[in-house]
Amino acid sequence: MSEEELVPERSASGAFMAVIGVALLAALGALVWCYGLQNHIAVAEQKLTAAEQKNTDLVAKLDATNARLRATSETLGQSVGMTQKQIELRAQSILASQKVETAKLEQAQAATAKQIGAVSNDVASVKTDVGGVKTDVAATRSDLETTKSQLSRVVGDAGVMSGLIATNHGELEILKHKGDRNYFEFTLQKGAKPVLLSTIKLQLKKVDEKRSKFTLNVSADDKNIEKKDKNLDEPVQFYTGKDPVLYEIVVNVVEKNKVSGYLATPKGAGQAAVAK
Repeated sequence: MSEEELVPERSASGAFMAVIGVALLAALGALVWCYGLQNHIAVAEQKLTAAEQKNTDLVAKLDATNARLRATSETLGQSVGMTQKQIELRAQSILASQKVETAKLEQAQAATAKQIGAVSNDVASVKTDVGGVKTDVAATRSDLETTKSQLSRVVGDAGVMSGLIATNHGELEILKHKGDRNYFEFTLQKGAKPVLLSTIKLQLKKVDEKRSKFTLNVSADDKNIEKKDKNLDEPVQFYTGKDPVLYEIVVNVVEKNKVSGYLATPKGAGQAAVAK
């Protein structure tokens, strides 16, 4: 075979080998691309699985939170219901007490009006007799004083009916002018030394301003008496002296760490003393 005949065969063989090489390269590239794509798909699947797990956890937490909220709501509703019931019961109790007090007040007003009407009739019946008028007026004043006395007297902590009670300085001045008893005004400070009044000493131990209560130590006849948790305008009573007589303490002002009031003693039951 001549050299001219061999040249086309070599050219055909070279082209065929080139095609095969290109095909191999393409196949190799396809394999690399498929491997890379498979890795990307695997990573994406892992991320998707993690996201689904997070969503599952979030749903579980949300369900738990909703359960707690429902339980809290039910508990709160029960508490509000109980509080409302307590308020209603308290309101009913207050209304019942108000009705009782109103009835008592109406009875007292009716009794007073009846007494005033009786006094007015007595005065009208003696208008023609000047001397009789004076007598009836005196009797009327006596009746009014008796009525006032009855309205102003209360039973003290010793169970004894007290004298007339003053609830302020002006009323105390009226009692002083009546001259029935000796009166000594005082102001006591919590924690201060005992204060001497007449023949006794007083010391303030405790004050409850909110409830208008106080506790006193009373020193009399070489003895100490604790008057505990007494009320505003309550006659605090005790007996003292060689021939025991009734003393009364009335506190009509209760402030923070301080109280004010007066001591009432029978006439001639000891010398007056200045508070120290």
